[in-house]
Amino acid sequence: MKFLRWLLIPFSLIYGLIVGIRNWCYNRGIFKSIGFDMPVIVVGNLDVGGAGKSPMTEYLIRLLKNSYKIATLSRGYGRTTKGFLMATAESKASDIGDEPAQFKHKFPDIDVAVCEKRVSGVEQLKDNHDVIILDDAYQHRALDPGMSILLFDYSRVNEPHFLLPAGNLRESFGGRKRADVIIISKCPASLTDLDQGRVIKRIKPYPHQSLFFTNINYLPAQTLDGVTVNNGIDNQTTVFLLTGIANPKPLLAHLKKQTQLVIHHNYPDHHRFSLKNISKLADDFSACSSQKKVIITTEKDAQRLGEQDLLPMVKKLPVWVLPIGISFLNNGQQQFDELIQTYVRQY
Repeated sequence: MKFLRWLLIPFSLIYGLIVGIRNWCYNRGIFKSIGFDMPVIVVGNLDVGGAGKSPMTEYLIRLLKNSYKIATLSRGYGRTTKGFLMATAESKASDIGDEPAQFKHKFPDIDVAVCEKRVSGVEQLKDNHDVIILDDAYQHRALDPGMSILLFDYSRVNEPHFLLPAGNLRESFGGRKRADVIIISKCPASLTDLDQGRVIKRIKPYPHQSLFFTNINYLPAQTLDGVTVNNGIDNQTTVFLLTGIANPKPLLAHLKKQTQLVIHHNYPDHHRFSLKNISKLADDFSACSSQKKVIITTEKDAQRLGEQDLLPMVKKLPVWVLPIGISFLNNGQQQFDELIQTYVRQY
């Protein structure tokens, strides 16, 4: 793997040159970035894969929705549609993407929109909303947000800063300078001051940036219909874990604290589950002789299980959805909340 990475470095240099020139043009005003006279918050990361953008977006929604009219705007990755769309209660992941479908499912009273061109999307939302939160738009330089929140996955902080395709970075590590807030996500709850110091030294935040540490907070399991279930998982339970997310390792580790009997059906991020995938899961589940067994998936994956061609088979299976939230380390929640609320109130 390391040998392959070194072979790909020339391509990373070419990619880095292109991205660097693009960012330089935006920084110098050669390419135009459009700002708006309203609170626009971008949540993103530098690398590909999951750093916890969706839980952070949901945290912001919960923080602000009772005082302001909120809209979220996403690209709608993996959807079969094009252009600007407003989500409805009937929208499926194939229509709007799995993350927007998740937001609309969990927060039916807020507006959820998708649009490849974020500036155009904000233009269509701004007159009827107080705050717009953009999920995964840090590299969308045509938009000049009022606040940028940049996430780094704790487990990947010490990885080499290689650009695609040799590494995982979408842009150079120097791109972190545009952020107003840096979040080190998915930290161990017991992260020591010494470990935090090492991370800060690695990230090297700029003086204008606030830095916070968060960890994953696993919430009670639910049925696909949103009914909370009593988590009866013990060391005798066989768990069939179905994931199509970028980094399932934290979830796998969480489940293995309860039982070592975990059978992982693992697919790539945003994978569109097929009847063949679900048939294999159903067959493996049926063949399992365990007296206690259950299927667990993530909220994002659950959105893709709701497609009409899959539902008849999925409804026959005991599928539990495991929601997640975030918790701030170092009693940082109040400081973070005040930072966001102060920014929003200035408009």
